[in-house]
Amino acid sequence: MSHALDIDQLRTFLAIAELGSFTKAGEAVHKTQSAVSMQMRRLEERVGRPIFAKDGRQSRLTEDGQRLVEYARRMILLNDETIAAFSHQGEVRHVEFGMPDDYADRLMPQVLGAFNRLNPSIEVQVECTSSSKLHELIRQGHIDVAVVTSADKGEVRGEVIRREPLYWVTSHQHCAHTMDVVRLALGPASCSWRRMSMEALDRAGRRYSVAYTSDSAAALVGAVHAGLAISVFPESAIREGMRILDEKDGFPALPDCDITLLRSETARQPMHDALCNHLIAAIGNVTSQMAAE
Repeated sequence: MSHALDIDQLRTFLAIAELGSFTKAGEAVHKTQSAVSMQMRRLEERVGRPIFAKDGRQSRLTEDGQRLVEYARRMILLNDETIAAFSHQGEVRHVEFGMPDDYADRLMPQVLGAFNRLNPSIEVQVECTSSSKLHELIRQGHIDVAVVTSADKGEVRGEVIRREPLYWVTSHQHCAHTMDVVRLALGPASCSWRRMSMEALDRAGRRYSVAYTSDSAAALVGAVHAGLAISVFPESAIREGMRILDEKDGFPALPDCDITLLRSETARQPMHDALCNHLIAAIGNVTSQMAAE
């Protein structure tokens, strides 16, 4: 076995372990799938043990591959700390990232946690606020990168990276959706989901009142779980204890929700590329052709 391990190969390997596929790892580290496969073959040769095993059409980590994950994390951390220690003092080592809090409890622990393990020398500072405010913060250069709901249009053009259904939701344990005048828990007047849901109910002739208004997704979730109102959430933001409502329940279908990646004009350094590539790989489900529509 060779005594030298390649940090770039280890970073690609860790991306596969974190993101679950060669394809997503390639997007995160900005390499083609063939380049990723070649790197992993060379890493296996250096380690002297198989680190991947075929599982149908997919590959999974072997027991030795799972052991290698922790070593890879430690080596990448030490490598990045060493590089940072000898870098010139003016180098910026943090990225300002914004997201609506609808996604914060899903993105921060999973997606941003994986990014930190892959890029331990890059500190991500998070701003949770509405999509409309994030547009303005990006335009002013106060934050570097953001994910927003596309329907909340702003002056900054972005890239649609995820498309998913938007659903009416109620509590499994309550019947707020059966009221003659259904009570809604929605975002503020500037929220695109609020506008779309009210327009859909108007077209369907369904009577409603907006009983709870909040910028906070947690407050809207609380109103739904308590049976005080129903709300609308994208598929990835639906919580345990919620039930999806459809036309059989008297609720019209809603448009899909698009998630857009925004980037300020000043955020053009490799660390910004790394975060954007990671977000696309971790949460994106829209191809380039769809994004261009």
